[in-house]
Amino acid sequence: MMNDPMTTAKAHANLALVKYFGKRDVPLNLPAAGSLSLTLAPLTTTTAVAFDEALKEDEIVLNDAPASAAFAKRTRRFLDLVRDRAGVRSGCRVRTSNNFPTAAGLASSASGFAALALAATRAAGLALTEPELSALARRGSGSASRSVPGGIVVWHEGRAADGSDSFAQSILDHSQWDICVVVGIASEEKKAVGSTAAMTRTATTSPYYPAWIDACRRDLALAQDAVVDRNFTALGEIAERSALSMHAAALAADPGIVFWTGTTVEGIHLARTLRKRGVEAYFTCDAGPQPKLVCLSKDVDAVKNALETLGGVLRTITCRLAGPASLV
Repeated sequence: MMNDPMTTAKAHANLALVKYFGKRDVPLNLPAAGSLSLTLAPLTTTTAVAFDEALKEDEIVLNDAPASAAFAKRTRRFLDLVRDRAGVRSGCRVRTSNNFPTAAGLASSASGFAALALAATRAAGLALTEPELSALARRGSGSASRSVPGGIVVWHEGRAADGSDSFAQSILDHSQWDICVVVGIASEEKKAVGSTAAMTRTATTSPYYPAWIDACRRDLALAQDAVVDRNFTALGEIAERSALSMHAAALAADPGIVFWTGTTVEGIHLARTLRKRGVEAYFTCDAGPQPKLVCLSKDVDAVKNALETLGGVLRTITCRLAGPASLV
């Protein structure tokens, strides 16, 4: 396997409409409740991998620069899972890049570990099924399980202790519904509290956490029905409720976790103002400050124009549903 050519894969970020914010098993990244997400183009991670017996240690480059110690450690830990599964002992060369801000609440870890899972397993000689690949990507980042399939995706909570039944699968192809997401970039900076640390603090200190997990399970069932029925109003209302409930649980942690900026809050009010004007848009936001408005393609220009006028929005990214992770 010395000096093998690099195997390259790409995967898209995803946006949870029914949020994932809590784990029943931290080492395995098993969720406390299932979630539902949109796989988003053009938010893409491209990752190239080669195993090389000449390497004494893994070489990891992120966005054309040597990866930070924390990023490299997390990546090497994931590569060890692939090596163990494939029976490979070589060092690995990884080149990965995002076409959107990294670690800023836009799910770069999701697309990153989904792309890494596909590229690394293929480079190591493995050909996993999509559920197997999703379950493996989950070990790097829980939400990465949802960036392996495309379109509208459900990540199953699962019951097995080993996590074998906790994977994501598409429930609607990316070509079957014209849902769009307009992302407002309120900050390009890395967020102060990482998602895993925030989940742990919320689960252990927030008095609202048990109610939040119960709400997730209820909303997931309702959201799946809305997708089957192509009921955008119902799906949008669920998405907005889920986002606000997640952040409410985090705000009630000790000490409280505040991902929002003033711009984020204005995004909530903007969505409600747009609906009063007859433009159907719904607010959502992950563990970061970026306000995101979900709409149908017919309203995307109106939503984009409105979001760009919001004070504190540096720029916008218009997204559509994307396909699954794939080899380049």
